[in-house]
Amino acid sequence: MSDVLIRERSGNVLVARLNRPEARNALTPELMGALGGALLEAEADPDIRVVVLTGSGDRVFCPGMDLRAFSKGTRMGLGDDPGRAAYQRFLDGGVTIPVVGAANGSALGGGMELLLACDMVVASQTAKFGFPEVKRGLFPAGGGTALGTRIPLAHALELVLTGDAVDADRAREIGLVNTVTDADQVLPHALELAGRIAANAPLGLAAAKELVRTTLTDPGRAADRRRELQRSVFASEDAKEGATAFMEKRAPVWRGC
Repeated sequence: MSDVLIRERSGNVLVARLNRPEARNALTPELMGALGGALLEAEADPDIRVVVLTGSGDRVFCPGMDLRAFSKGTRMGLGDDPGRAAYQRFLDGGVTIPVVGAANGSALGGGMELLLACDMVVASQTAKFGFPEVKRGLFPAGGGTALGTRIPLAHALELVLTGDAVDADRAREIGLVNTVTDADQVLPHALELAGRIAANAPLGLAAAKELVRTTLTDPGRAADRRRELQRSVFASEDAKEGATAFMEKRAPVWRGC
């Protein structure tokens, strides 16, 4: 059986590909742990500046948890191993490295929660997005109920309470995704976007991502962290390099320190 998660490098970008095509890339504990492990390695590798998350195939990014496995009693709890803990931290917005979602197809339930955890999303024109959990006697337990921090509350409640999906154009209109393109252009667009992000200073990127996300959920904490990060980031070697490169009219060489 093939690996449930395929990792590929493109310069300073790591492409993580959900790879359970026989189950439309549905989530299992093994796949969640593998993705968490990839994110842990990316955070620890100074040569990786951005992660692009996509799926195998051209129709479905991820339909959520594997209901066949769930109905047979597979426990979907995240457990205590580092990969599963990192997966939960990703869903909670705590992964430090920028992540770009490349939705090669539809994303529902837990698959949509994966995209919500991404910082930006490029989506296929043919994709659909939604949270069908209430139609299955469940609710979005992996971050979907925080949808109102990403899009206007009325749209968030409509998606979560009806369980109905929206098409890609509607998803872009309400702020679920950033860009909609042809299916065969999703990954190239995501890689181009990731490349523009990766060209920037790692410390500044991590600080900016943390502060933007924390300001939505805990403004007081964000204010404290802003003061802390301003002291450390503005005094870094990268900050000096940014100013020097600007004055010398050349591209900066970031060291991440």
